[in-house]
Amino acid sequence: MQEHKWKQTKNKMSDKFVKVHSTPKRARYKLDLLKDSFVDENLLRLYLEKIKGVSSVRVNQKAYSVIFNFEDSLVCEEIEKELSSLSVENLLKKSSEDEFSCISCVSDEEPSFKRTALTSSALVAERLVQNDLLKFAITAGASYPILIDGTKELFSEGLTSRVLESSAVAISIYRKDYLAANSASAMLELGEYIEETTVHKSDDLLKELAKPNVEEAWVEKEIDGKITEVLIKSEDMKIGDVVVVGVGNTIPVDGHIIDGNASVNEVSMTGEAEPVTKQRGDRVISGTIVEDGRLRIWAEYVGADTATQRIKSYIENSLNEKSSVQLKATKLADKLVPVTLGLAGTSYLVTRDFERMASILQADYSCALKLATPVAFKSTISKAGHQGIMIKGAKSIEALHSADTFVFDKTGTLTEGELEVEAVDSFDENWTPDELLNLTASAEEHYFHPVAEAVVKAAKRKGFIHMHHEEVQFIVAHGVKTEVEGKSVVIGSRHFLEDDEKIDFSKYKEEINKSLEDGKTLLYIGFDGKLLGTISLVDRLRKNAKESIDRLRQLGVKNIVMLTGDTKQKAKMIADELGVDEVRAQLLPTQKAEIIKELMDEGKKVAFVGDGINDAPALISSHVGISMSRGADIAKATADVSLLKDDISAVVEAKELANKTMKLINNNFNATVGINSAILAGATFGLFSPVVTAVLHNGTTIGLLLNSIKGVEVK
Repeated sequence: MQEHKWKQTKNKMSDKFVKVHSTPKRARYKLDLLKDSFVDENLLRLYLEKIKGVSSVRVNQKAYSVIFNFEDSLVCEEIEKELSSLSVENLLKKSSEDEFSCISCVSDEEPSFKRTALTSSALVAERLVQNDLLKFAITAGASYPILIDGTKELFSEGLTSRVLESSAVAISIYRKDYLAANSASAMLELGEYIEETTVHKSDDLLKELAKPNVEEAWVEKEIDGKITEVLIKSEDMKIGDVVVVGVGNTIPVDGHIIDGNASVNEVSMTGEAEPVTKQRGDRVISGTIVEDGRLRIWAEYVGADTATQRIKSYIENSLNEKSSVQLKATKLADKLVPVTLGLAGTSYLVTRDFERMASILQADYSCALKLATPVAFKSTISKAGHQGIMIKGAKSIEALHSADTFVFDKTGTLTEGELEVEAVDSFDENWTPDELLNLTASAEEHYFHPVAEAVVKAAKRKGFIHMHHEEVQFIVAHGVKTEVEGKSVVIGSRHFLEDDEKIDFSKYKEEINKSLEDGKTLLYIGFDGKLLGTISLVDRLRKNAKESIDRLRQLGVKNIVMLTGDTKQKAKMIADELGVDEVRAQLLPTQKAEIIKELMDEGKKVAFVGDGINDAPALISSHVGISMSRGADIAKATADVSLLKDDISAVVEAKELANKTMKLINNNFNATVGINSAILAGATFGLFSPVVTAVLHNGTTIGLLLNSIKGVEVK
């Protein structure tokens, strides 16, 4: 008893799980990881079922609960060991390595046309023979799969649309109306084939991304004091490796270029058909192909953390998700099955007409209601993916459609997210602005911080002349330090120079304050213990930011809110230029989620657009989170929509796709109910024979499916 109590206390101390209850063959844990709404239950269950000794696992995300069933309670020790090390990254890694990674949503098996061909052949053959026994044999043989499926479903799931369909076929065979039986069978099989084909097509994007990764890559290694290119397995690559990629090869990592120029085809990741020129300092993503040139890439993300693998997991989770409108359609379809059956029974009792009864059974709502909606969602997810817009599922499309308030975190969304040097101010007459820029670039060129990249780029535009310096010391969150001609050079933040290096700023406070009031970011340069000058950097507004905001309004968005850490004066200038409705200035990153909650409490449907770096809480807490490409970390899938192309107009495209998809689904829904109600009424009053009813009903279903496959287009 004492031992059990100690164990329980120990588990309570875990920051990842708590053991709530256990018996000799069952244990229940509260898992902290399940508080993250983006964790896929199915993936987690499959992962945990791999634990040796565990017979089954049940996951309840709403209760943050996991229940394990086992034969021996000793397995709890292994379970708790796994739970202690469990993380989203582990799940993601397993999904890329194990066989279950795509089992739930993608099949390589092509849809079979055999049953459609069989029933169609029977429809023709039956009309060519005169012998009743032969007619029966042909019809029964072709209809056998439908009759068996219907019988099995009756006993396993009760009254369903498949039971109605098989009943209608059986009654037609019993009445020796072989034309009606074969017509119904042929239409049903054709509808089934089109459904399978649609699902297969809608998974094309995932299958393309799930293709084998680059198995080997050339990596620079130091051997006997010399840097040599070595061919290694991709799984052996580590963060910080320098990967060399030549013409025709696929980039195996996410990272940035440290040397070389190349033309890179990114169509598989961003949807952009034109190759993009990449050079030193640019970022590259896995799955893209070097068409011309040669690159040396510093690996930032490898293996399961690369964009290709992250997207694979992202879409895999999304394709299985059911939206509320989809669940509504399914529930309505299930409720209408007994209605159709009751109407058929009542009709027979009143008229004693088997033909009329068979006609009514052919006209159910289920097929079109259940099939057209998920097909439309999948079609949109796939199309969006090919355009570089990753949508996490049907629920995300619904949420994006209903969003009436868009909140933008200014940096990296409304702005380019890329600093540019606007001015160089020298406080020493012996140093020209160009010399000051060259000095700074010489020290900063070894680093890939956005400020360093902006300085180096500006220096190159002005004919960069490298200044010899000693070894550069990089001080995290402060800046860099080196020596030139025996004198110290310090470059970085004001805090670094003024507080740490004790450099006097008092003489230049007026100039510095004016630049800061104008919303500029300042880089400070100290030389030989004095403040040598400043470099002003700006993050420019995107050229199409205002146009994109105007287009969002046309799509039904009522409120546009901008969040920024800028001063109120600077923020108001930007807000007026863009035409946003509300601006919140001088914010800390932690305040974003609070503002989102505040807007939601006012009854607004909020979409938050952020760069994904420090925006995770806001992305998760909003109704729909949209992550821009540059800082987006979809390994954690905090966003409902993640953009792979660095273009704010993609936000508008996503909203337009969502609006048009929901309109398509509503039109399909209304058409299904309206047309099938008319068919049902006609069959009930004896206006349609079973053949006509089958053709009308299944023709409607196929038409709606084809409409869903076609999907929607964005202008």
